[in-house]
Amino acid sequence: MGIKPLLEVLDGRSQDVPPVWMMRQAGRYLPEYRAVREKAGGFINLCFDPELAAEVTLQPVRRFGFDAAILFSDILVVPMALGRKVEFTAGEGPKLEPMADAAALSGMRDDIDENVVAPIYETVRRVKSALKENTALIGFCGAPWTVATYMIAGEATPDQGAARLFALSDPDNFSKLIDRLVQGSIDYLLGQLNAGAEVVQIFDTWAGVLGPDEFERWCIAPTQKIVAGVRAKIRQAKIIGFPRGAQAMALPYVEMTGVDAIGIDWTFARAIARDVLQPRCTVQGNVDPLALLAGGAALDREVDDVIATLSGGPLIFNLGHGILPATPIANVERMMKRVRG
Repeated sequence: MGIKPLLEVLDGRSQDVPPVWMMRQAGRYLPEYRAVREKAGGFINLCFDPELAAEVTLQPVRRFGFDAAILFSDILVVPMALGRKVEFTAGEGPKLEPMADAAALSGMRDDIDENVVAPIYETVRRVKSALKENTALIGFCGAPWTVATYMIAGEATPDQGAARLFALSDPDNFSKLIDRLVQGSIDYLLGQLNAGAEVVQIFDTWAGVLGPDEFERWCIAPTQKIVAGVRAKIRQAKIIGFPRGAQAMALPYVEMTGVDAIGIDWTFARAIARDVLQPRCTVQGNVDPLALLAGGAALDREVDDVIATLSGGPLIFNLGHGILPATPIANVERMMKRVRG
């Protein structure tokens, strides 16, 4: 069995050349992805077609030689599996039936519908069988807070105000929603790991809108429960947390959740990540996606700074958020060449 650099670094062993993957690495910047998505007839069809989802998961690994593939899917699979209707409209993003009050909770399942998630697990199995022995496979879920923001508002909003208002005005019922998402996420991640994923990432895209007390209650505590719930069944499970915008709460997040690695966005000071976070866990990040879009000297400076500041400790080289659709393929190639020397 080949050595997998991503798994090595998640065990705390620094690499001379850090393992590399990119959030949203399978996506619209790739012509081969656009062709498959058109064939599928839309985003959600693509997510639930194991053959096509496996193909787009593998495309960026074939093209760039990344050290990991990440399952092509969406963070809203869990609410779908809990009985909530989700639609994806081209150019508009996901649309859900808003949860205006606690009454909507009664229409949700207590646990995920295995028939809904079965195609996702089949995608994982297909990707695992096709990967080279030194390439890791990452599964994922959305963190309960971030998923709840979409469920309550029915769509993405600039400040996630609808979810924050629900949590402030009716914390008991908001807790019930979060608890259901926690259990659904545990079961979903276990299903991915049992199907062949070797690492899972918990995406908390909207963690940064929370104040310190809210962050601890709605971001840290649910993630802690997910990590504990997964490891109760798979003790050695490797878990990456990505609490985007965590800033000063990043250290308590690491210490309280027990994740193996923390993803940091491009606004996080790398020297602080080096001095405060890396002694405690692996750090993942944190190239500005706009620097990758810009290319040239701006990209070179960004890559060099990540390597210079963070490669002395356990580092997964990545972006600070997902790759932008307009990013030129040549810029990704330039980045990979520079990282790998």
